[in-house]
Amino acid sequence: MKKTFNIAGPCHPAEHYMLPTDQRCTGLMELIEQKQYFVIHAARQTGKTTLLLELAKQLNEAGHYYALYCSLETIQNIADAEKGIPAIIKVIENRLNFHKTLRHYYSVAEPINSADYNIALMSTLTYLCEALDKPLVILFDEVDCLSNGTLISFLRQLRNGYIERSQIPFVHSIALVGMRNIRDYKAKIREPQETLGSSSPFNIVKVSKTLRNFSMMEITELYAQYTQETGQNFPSEVVQSVYHYTQGQPWLVNAIACEIVEQILGWDETAFILPTHVEQAVQTLIKRRDTHIDSLMERLKEARVQKIVEPVILGENQGYSVLDDDYQYVLDLGLLREAEGKIVPSNPIYGEVIIRTLSSRSQMEMNSQDLPATSAYLVNGKLDMKRLLSDFQQFWRQNSESWTKRSQYIEAAPH
Repeated sequence: MKKTFNIAGPCHPAEHYMLPTDQRCTGLMELIEQKQYFVIHAARQTGKTTLLLELAKQLNEAGHYYALYCSLETIQNIADAEKGIPAIIKVIENRLNFHKTLRHYYSVAEPINSADYNIALMSTLTYLCEALDKPLVILFDEVDCLSNGTLISFLRQLRNGYIERSQIPFVHSIALVGMRNIRDYKAKIREPQETLGSSSPFNIVKVSKTLRNFSMMEITELYAQYTQETGQNFPSEVVQSVYHYTQGQPWLVNAIACEIVEQILGWDETAFILPTHVEQAVQTLIKRRDTHIDSLMERLKEARVQKIVEPVILGENQGYSVLDDDYQYVLDLGLLREAEGKIVPSNPIYGEVIIRTLSSRSQMEMNSQDLPATSAYLVNGKLDMKRLLSDFQQFWRQNSESWTKRSQYIEAAPH
């Protein structure tokens, strides 16, 4: 089977060109050996699930632990703990059923009364650990899908089991993995009085780690795998261009290569890959707005995101405290990053898509109006900027009030 550049779901070594994810998130084995509970957070499609699947496989093959990967994505929107906790237990049972060595413990939760939802998860894990002959490691993926009562009860029961594990069997090590850092989980809790009584709802976490983007050297290494298989080279100037546009964001790096190889060149392995192909692929991704980009841009509608993004559009280098949850939230989403003391879009692609998204209605309405043709502003093949800006000023004087009222980002609408 021919390998491809993956832009959908976790990577698999036999199917995709990929780099070992543990190079971008080190020290996990040490945390597990120390019996620690820890957090891994990173933006969408940076390789979190791939990392967890690789880690679980490595742990199971080494034979010192039983490792169980559990995605909590299906529990999203189940805010009531009375329904949410039994649903989490069902996910664990399902993963046990399809685990090569743990499937015999599939029915471990049968004695548990789901009506006792406030202790059901803790009891299930206690019975499971008691029955095992090796320590258990659980890697919970998509934890930030949990909300309100389900989230609180989930964290409380894990914390309780952690504290009492010197007296009762419990999970050796747990990873809580999602798009956001755990400090932001409290933002999803409905009422302040429903929190765990502190700014952090899970204060037993040893460390919070993230999954960094690719370096330019790693992009070179990734593309070299394709070259080794096909003989078609990604020249250094192409890699530099990819890094410029993506800043190493893994999904974008793969998406550009995929677009060039499969669409622009049509699988022609004899063609030369050029920097112009990168620019063409970038424009296609921006206009096509695949799910990765679309889901990220949906966040622009959130008030807490607007609070941070709008000053960036206005060119205001507004300082934020590291304790500002909204600021950290936007960084965790991967929309913005810190660079040389300033807050900027995470990469040029996101920067352009942000502006296009916020001005999309205006663009559509402009297309429906009787405006001068582009050729009216061309002089000897070049834009007559003075006339263009002068006409825009006149247009804005006549229409600015009605246009800005339609925009959620009112202050940034002229920009």
